[in-house]
Amino acid sequence: MKILVIGGGGREHALVWKLKESPRVEKVWCAPGNGGIAEEAECVAADAGDVAGLAALAEKIAPHLTVVGPELPLVNGLVDAFEQRKWAIIGPTKQAAQLEGSKVFAKEFLARHQIPTATMYGHYDSPGDAYGALCAVDWPVVIKADGLCAGKGVFVAPNPDAATNFIERVMEKNELGAGGKRVMLEETLEGDELSFILLMDCEKYAALVPTRDHKRVFDNNEGPNTGGMGAYSSDELLPDRLRCTIIETIVEPTLRGLAKDGIRYRGFLYVGLMLTKEGPKVLEFNCRLGDPETQAIAARMDFDLAEVLSDVATGNLQPKKLKWKPGASACVVLASGGYPGKFESGKEIHGLAEAGKLADVKVLHAGTKSVDGRIVTRGGRVLGVTASGKSLDAALEKAYEAASKILFEGMHYRRDIGRHGRRRLAAGD
Repeated sequence: MKILVIGGGGREHALVWKLKESPRVEKVWCAPGNGGIAEEAECVAADAGDVAGLAALAEKIAPHLTVVGPELPLVNGLVDAFEQRKWAIIGPTKQAAQLEGSKVFAKEFLARHQIPTATMYGHYDSPGDAYGALCAVDWPVVIKADGLCAGKGVFVAPNPDAATNFIERVMEKNELGAGGKRVMLEETLEGDELSFILLMDCEKYAALVPTRDHKRVFDNNEGPNTGGMGAYSSDELLPDRLRCTIIETIVEPTLRGLAKDGIRYRGFLYVGLMLTKEGPKVLEFNCRLGDPETQAIAARMDFDLAEVLSDVATGNLQPKKLKWKPGASACVVLASGGYPGKFESGKEIHGLAEAGKLADVKVLHAGTKSVDGRIVTRGGRVLGVTASGKSLDAALEKAYEAASKILFEGMHYRRDIGRHGRRRLAAGD
């Protein structure tokens, strides 16, 4: 098999890593890729949001299968373009990708099919209407930009001043671009978050191992939201009773709702959950794998990813093929100074070889590039130091040991990834 992976972040490096392990795979391209991916696959210059350009690339190199990492090409209709040409591709159609492309679309889908979620106060196309709606909400209130905002479009506003400031920045100053033209207000849910990701072939589904992301930039969940500063996976995250509840109240109703609405869904469906006292509720849908959740998930894979994705592309998903390593995994994101705000690029990264020599560790690249044989920074989230172990403590210890061997100017990372999980395990919860 020859496989094309679309994207250039840590999620895509994790996909390339696991696809390359398959004896079925002869060659992997990645468009556009990054400095680390270039050591394992052939990187091809491309704009991941350019449907016509990606179609032209696929026509030239003729991959047997294309795997889409980021949301933008999916929302822009890349899968539709490939399906029209009868090319095998993993990802939902443009219509199905609206579950992520529009928060309002997703919220209305959840309400229509009576799937547990936060109560929506309303959605607003003008800043004036949004400001006015703040008079009738409970505080704190969640404000969501409707469109794609690279993980930065959700804000929990503690008071009217903070809410007004966020709406002004998003809707009047256009800090999040077109994704912030419309906003939605909804109640704040309390509880633990859980990433529950499904692999679907329109008819059947298989659940991946559970993960928990860390969105805030600083320890103790302080600071602004980011694309994700780390993640971990362990079976203790999802007791059998909770799994059954999620399947019965969220997964099965979602599948029935998609069928009823005439939406064919093939690919990964990310269900972001809040585990409230009233039970699990949906925070959001994503139409692709999470990042950095994918890194933690990949570290626990004990199956041939290329074979499974080939099955999905032909509508023949076999859930029993998805086997998982016992224990746990963790990913710690190393970020550029200033991220998620303004940051400088081009900082040389030291210590990659030393970190990579550690057992059960994989350093996955995100915002990097190769310059004259050196790996330098090129993005906000630079590396995802990923490790697996027999326990969560063991996985985290390895990840942080590897992270301590890496250095670049301005580098920062959270020191508390998985701390909440360790506390819960220590308490026997």
